[in-house]
Amino acid sequence: MKGTNLGEFEELVMLTIAALTTEAYSVAICDTLEKHAGRKVRLGVVHAVLNRLESKGYIKSTLGEPTNERGGKRKRFYLLTNTGKSALVRAREVREQLWNIIPDFVFKGLIG
Repeated sequence: MKGTNLGEFEELVMLTIAALTTEAYSVAICDTLEKHAGRKVRLGVVHAVLNRLESKGYIKSTLGEPTNERGGKRKRFYLLTNTGKSALVRAREVREQLWNIIPDFVFKGLIG
């Protein structure tokens, strides 16, 4: 499927947005990636990926309400689009197909 190829980090960001549902904003995305993927993530890099994913039509963003804790600034929240969901499903299918053709002996004793 042309146009649905995702880079590894793009895929991780999109999976994190899906996991955070309605609370997916840049700082939460960074924190979740660090916690679950064990990767130190720079906010600027996440912003660049979010902008790229939005320009590709995989995600969309909306501004939340101003909050006192942020000095009246609003958070930008991200959601997957249907195109983004389809791209993630395709990426998962490709990975599963590749895993399924690996002979059992290759990882014998390493995975359950």
